[in-house]
Amino acid sequence: MTVTFDALTIDWFGLATIRLEGQTGAVVYVDPGPEAYDVLSGYEARDGDLILVSHDHHYDPESIRRVANEDALLVVHDSTDANEIDRVDERPEELPFDVERVSTDESFVLGPLDLFTTPAYNDSDGPHTDENGIPYHPEGQGCGFGVTLDGTTAFWPGDTDVLPVHADVPVDILFPPIGGTFTMDRHEAAALAARLEPDLVLPVHYDTFEAIETDAESFVVDVATSGVPVVLDRDET
Repeated sequence: MTVTFDALTIDWFGLATIRLEGQTGAVVYVDPGPEAYDVLSGYEARDGDLILVSHDHHYDPESIRRVANEDALLVVHDSTDANEIDRVDERPEELPFDVERVSTDESFVLGPLDLFTTPAYNDSDGPHTDENGIPYHPEGQGCGFGVTLDGTTAFWPGDTDVLPVHADVPVDILFPPIGGTFTMDRHEAAALAARLEPDLVLPVHYDTFEAIETDAESFVVDVATSGVPVVLDRDET
């Protein structure tokens, strides 16, 4: 299923892998892969102009090669370190693309695109920690991305809890993670959607594996009850 909203065409492949295409032809991919979850199985478009990688867990060189065109810009969070990822052995800078490292709370213009980043992490005092109380995503180890394409701002918060910074994010399309365990759950994401009041919500980061299985239909009901438009892209869940 492909979702069309204003000037954008949107595809969700599974986990946090999202493709955005504007009417002017610019193509953005968010967190392609990783290969281990087969979200891009058989996909070899290589049409991406801008590839965004939010943190280590979503960095995968082979998936990036599947989606990026030869002139692509790869934007990667500062903390992404291939030496700390068992399944990869190539640093982003070793890939055949222009690479830009970003931290949180940045904003800049990339040709026809406006891009901003936000913090993305699990609170050490919150529910999204391991058996030792360590956050699955420590502060400073990832980011969320907002990108404005043809006048429409799409926002992927990243693998994160709901954070105070999210209260002021400008957003037309919200891609909240709803799977829980490692991120906000469907209840927290629905409350965030109600607070931000975007023009469209398309949930991601759920049902790809057991730990993030959730009731997406109930999420839709909760968001719709708050008066916010919401849609499920079910072909690739």
